[in-house]
Amino acid sequence: MALRRPARWWQHSLSSQWLQLEREPDRSVVPDPNAVLITPAGDIWPRPYVFEDDLRRVQPYHFTYNTYCKERWRGRSLIDIFESEFRDRPVEYYRNSMVRGDIYVNGRVVGPDYIVRNGDLISHTLHRHEPPVTAEPIGIIHEDDDIIVINKPSGVPVHPAGRYNFNSVIEIMIAERGRDFMPYPCNRLDRLTSGIMFIAKSVKAAEAMAIKIRGRTVRKEYLARVVGHFPDGEVVCDQPILQISPKLGLNRVRANGKSARTVFKRLAYYPPRDGEADEPAVLGEGGRPSTPANEEERARDEQRTPWLKKKGYSIVRCLPVTGRTHQLRVHLQYLGHPIQNDPIYANQRVWGLNLGQADADGSHNTDEDIISRLNRMGKEDVAEAVVYYDEMVDRYEKKRAEKMTGELCDICQTPLYSDPGSHELSLWLHSLRYEDADGSWAYTSPLPKWALPPDGMSGPTTVGGMEELVEAVRDENPEISSERRNRKMLKRVHS
Repeated sequence: MALRRPARWWQHSLSSQWLQLEREPDRSVVPDPNAVLITPAGDIWPRPYVFEDDLRRVQPYHFTYNTYCKERWRGRSLIDIFESEFRDRPVEYYRNSMVRGDIYVNGRVVGPDYIVRNGDLISHTLHRHEPPVTAEPIGIIHEDDDIIVINKPSGVPVHPAGRYNFNSVIEIMIAERGRDFMPYPCNRLDRLTSGIMFIAKSVKAAEAMAIKIRGRTVRKEYLARVVGHFPDGEVVCDQPILQISPKLGLNRVRANGKSARTVFKRLAYYPPRDGEADEPAVLGEGGRPSTPANEEERARDEQRTPWLKKKGYSIVRCLPVTGRTHQLRVHLQYLGHPIQNDPIYANQRVWGLNLGQADADGSHNTDEDIISRLNRMGKEDVAEAVVYYDEMVDRYEKKRAEKMTGELCDICQTPLYSDPGSHELSLWLHSLRYEDADGSWAYTSPLPKWALPPDGMSGPTTVGGMEELVEAVRDENPEISSERRNRKMLKRVHS
């Protein structure tokens, strides 16, 4: 299995094309002796964290990205390469940076008309501004000589990506444990998802745990807070899932998609409080909760869409038998109970009035319509509730949910963003448990705050075993049933 090295062993940038390659440069390249020598920005230690307003902030800092000349760059001018392939900033920014030495080749200022050759090392030093993340610490569930089992906070990316570097799980753990600590993530969670992750202390341990996690006998359980009163009993969703936009990481139920299976079971239901308005089920205009102005408007809306009839919310246990991207979010949406604060799959502006419920053939909303709406929200609207996840950050940085303040950085003139809101730091989806079916190992995280009973209401504060969920698909997926339980079932059949 190929493993990613720790974050500080590679160099990320605003474009995924910037990557520090570990190979020797072409020795035939002779630097211009008259060119000005540039000193790159070094690694910052200690990490420049500042804790304020329940957020972990990173003080802006200078950072140097490096990449060796790619084959398609050979014989082209430096400015031509940046103009055609790096569009995060205006071409004049790149031209000026080349003149003053912020963009340079082989450690020397060469100017925008320099012709790039094989073996050239191209560097770009800039002033980095990282988005803040939650100040909630990374919880430790278990630790031994090989593995650390953590409870990842929501809103924190696992790896450095896009504008996130020091504000990532990997870099936070390095900052806490020292520069010599080498973390190796064994599984991955989306930035907004919280819960169990496995961090190995060596390549060997990472490979061993990754093999276990990939095994068909490993059972995972998630918790989700969903719209409305979820049905009783075990609900099995077998709808296939298709990725309709690879560049946006957008998925939906489709008959020609990849097979997917999830078992759901309601843990609790919490109705609206007496005398209080129900929490909005979905997001309406501008990403804000939709609230009818009067009874006439409410009646009209209820005829057009079922969402206003879904009162309160449910805490739902989720057993993903398969592992498709966004599987739980897509299946819950299809069942008519999307995750309540899901910025994409519970957003009417993206999915229309029916919100993707029971629309396996796309007759209510075509794939093209959905992709167009999501793109439009990032480009034209103040998409307060739309978050572009780790997979999208590199290519869609300027479509982020945080809003520009209109102010510029005094040092680099970069537009500054306002702080993210709570809806941009959390998704009500939590990785609760990992265990092997034979019982050789198991880890469970605490319930997140949003899954606990609201003030003044009673409800469960713990979750029982997984056998009820597993039993619902035991015949179709016997590999996730425990051997002991299988033996009991066989004994019962033969008795």
